[in-house]
Amino acid sequence: MSRFALIKAVLGPIMRLMFRPQVEGAEHIPGDGPVILAGNHLTFIDSLVLPLVTKRQVYFIGKDEYVTGKSFKGRLMAWFFTGVGMIPVDRDGANGGVAALMTGRRILEEGKVFGIYPEGTRSPDGRLYRGRTGIARLTLMTGAPVVPFAMIGTDKLQPGGNGIPRPGKVTVRFGEAMEFSRYEGMDRDRYVLRAVTDSVMAEVMRLSGQEYVDMYATKAKAA
Repeated sequence: MSRFALIKAVLGPIMRLMFRPQVEGAEHIPGDGPVILAGNHLTFIDSLVLPLVTKRQVYFIGKDEYVTGKSFKGRLMAWFFTGVGMIPVDRDGANGGVAALMTGRRILEEGKVFGIYPEGTRSPDGRLYRGRTGIARLTLMTGAPVVPFAMIGTDKLQPGGNGIPRPGKVTVRFGEAMEFSRYEGMDRDRYVLRAVTDSVMAEVMRLSGQEYVDMYATKAKAA
């Protein structure tokens, strides 16, 4: 049994009891081959709920600080996060963005599922913010379809993204797969990258029902 299967078998029932996830549209996720899951990001537990509700293992980028702790708690966190599919990357470093992009590309070229939050960070106020174009680069470079998704209610269970989440009900809603083969070879055209990103975010907004803000979330947090 893989570590992911073990974690899901042992902790899955506990998390299902805590979060009572209602899943809509899971049939839109292809059963095999590369696929990008792109959605909103409300709080820390989004990355715990997403692997719980998908049959295929989801790989995603996470802060390297989650796996560098030397204490027992730190080692336990590293075992858990890498087991559920997190790949640590120093996103704050000089080449953090490039490293994250290349990691995503490698995962997709291996025919796996890559999860990404195009906003780049958690929403500071529950609204949906402008997507960064890394999502567009990935789908155009690899040809992988994009399945948009929406997390609904996770922010109510863990306000502010910190502390132990309270029990409650969350909804994960997946939309139909989106493909952008008509833009093949145009992954360096900034207008195409923006158009692809905006179309994905429009679907995420439709699925989540969030108010959209045409501003990067990082800028809103810094204001």
